[in-house]
Amino acid sequence: MNIKTADTGNDISCSTCKACCCRLEVMLMGDDDIPVELTEQDLWHGWVMARLDDGWCKALDRKTMKCTIYKRRPMICHDYQAGDIDCMQERLLHN
Repeated sequence: MNIKTADTGNDISCSTCKACCCRLEVMLMGDDDIPVELTEQDLWHGWVMARLDDGWCKALDRKTMKCTIYKRRPMICHDYQAGDIDCMQERLLHN
């Protein structure tokens, strides 16, 4: 699915996404089924997706910039909308 952004007119899709949201902290919920080696506890003892030293999500394949657990990704990742205001702000920060 392609999403045309209102401000630039550019299409954002899985094939053109720069995975900027994969730098955000991802809180895990009770029903998330994530491999334990991809999780860690945060400072408040909640469970989050583990990130590498450079801030990228540990589940991100750095060669393809695609999620290695896409079908099992956390609910918050399911709900994150490509092309919405949060997405566009992250893209501006990292481009």
